[in-house]
Amino acid sequence: MNPFGTIQTPPGIDKYGSLTDGGLVNLLSNVLKLLIVVAGIYTLLQIMLAGYQFISAGGDAKAVGEAWAKIWQSLIGLLIVAGAFLFAALFGWLIFGDPTAIIKPVIYTPR
Repeated sequence: MNPFGTIQTPPGIDKYGSLTDGGLVNLLSNVLKLLIVVAGIYTLLQIMLAGYQFISAGGDAKAVGEAWAKIWQSLIGLLIVAGAFLFAALFGWLIFGDPTAIIKPVIYTPR
């Protein structure tokens, strides 16, 4: 008889499976997707704020230059995030023959 009883899996966790079923890989994949979405939302917010700064500059050359700098920095950051996925897919395809090999790795465990 177990003095602690049985422990039930919390709702929503069972879709990740156990560690041998790829649970940790699925969790890290979802965290990575969340970070990419947050980066996209942050970029959109920064471009909107830079646009407002550009409109409210009122012809001041320094303020217009700062707004353009913020717009370019936001777009470069977005290109870096998107480029990371492209390079990961390209290297996965060249090295492993599967574009998702690096983005969604498979961990083989003994059974």
